[in-house]
Amino acid sequence: MANTPPARFRLTRMVPRSADEEHRAATPLELFFDLVFVIAVSIAASNLHHLISEGHAASGLYSYVFVFFGIWWGWMNFTWFATSFGTDDWFYRVLTFVQMGGVLVYAAGIGRAFNDHDYRLLVAGYVLMRIGMVAQWLRASRNAGELRRTTLIYAFGIATAQVLWLLWLLLPESPLSRGAVLLLIAAELAVPILAERETSTPWHPHHITERFGLFTIIVLGESLLASANAIIEALEGDGELATLISLSVLTLVVTASLWWVYFWPPHHREIGSFSRSVRYGYGHYIILAAAAAVSVGVEVEIDALTDEAHIGETAASLTIAIPVAIFMLTVWWITVREHADRTVNIAVPVGAALVLADPIMPIPIAITSIVLVVLVVILVRHPPLEEDEERGHITGDDSGEQSLASGS
Repeated sequence: MANTPPARFRLTRMVPRSADEEHRAATPLELFFDLVFVIAVSIAASNLHHLISEGHAASGLYSYVFVFFGIWWGWMNFTWFATSFGTDDWFYRVLTFVQMGGVLVYAAGIGRAFNDHDYRLLVAGYVLMRIGMVAQWLRASRNAGELRRTTLIYAFGIATAQVLWLLWLLLPESPLSRGAVLLLIAAELAVPILAERETSTPWHPHHITERFGLFTIIVLGESLLASANAIIEALEGDGELATLISLSVLTLVVTASLWWVYFWPPHHREIGSFSRSVRYGYGHYIILAAAAAVSVGVEVEIDALTDEAHIGETAASLTIAIPVAIFMLTVWWITVREHADRTVNIAVPVGAALVLADPIMPIPIAITSIVLVVLVVILVRHPPLEEDEERGHITGDDSGEQSLASGS
């Protein structure tokens, strides 16, 4: 007994955690982990903002879609692993810090990726991030029991993808290399599907949806920063005071409304099976990318109002309207429609379509704000269906609502 190490140096057996574990919530380590991703999201949004304002929207969007994939995928993979195997002992923390270091390197390479199509630092950070994830899965495999094969497929699949990313760097910039990116992304997305095909890891529905909700809040916070920037620009006298102040106020209204729409449905009911979990997790790429792009649109609108943008007023307005509409439609498709009555299932898609009419108004995002406030009022008056109502809703007690719930 004299040689037994102190408790703080002992490692916890990394075994699958119960999906029914009580009082499961986000840990301080997970919240700390999120912080480095805030940096990456902010840098990606800033680079997209500058390229759109300078009239290079196509190039900016291509880089944004690519770069944001690495941010979202790295965050989601760790989050899904943590809900199944998180131990929070010292070695688990160290491997998490390694992944955080990879994210910081990745963030440092975002500017080069956007402006020079130089992806070396970006890929280096991504591979470092993913090496930490491979180590976590290998450790989990030691005591995974019937999940051992699943954990090893994860480890082998992720490691193989990283080798392919490093080989991709050897390709010159060309249509071939851009096509290879799509194949590599598809390979990354396929790893969880292959790994979980026979035996699924035990995700905790309340914990995992809380984690997604917290990260969505962080990303929506970028729009609040853009709102503050509008006030700063107004006070510095670089644009019309009333218009910039109204943009700031309406940005707050829009962001708060998007938050309301996102958190209206009971998210934990959406991941009862593996296929629904894939839809929920993978669909959040669109939700999070759109949420971050809203802040980009606000910054572009500020540039347009202060005569610093090289695009027209209509295009500047659409940079807000389009991501708002995409966010609304994706949240509706993934989390709202199966828990909503007919009124809500009509209001959300129609509202998303009306948002795209925003450029016809001289006041920036005025229509978007009005539509979203009306939508929030509808959501307040039509709360989510209870579980027993929802079952009847899906099995056909009301044929009209069944077709809406199934998306047909």
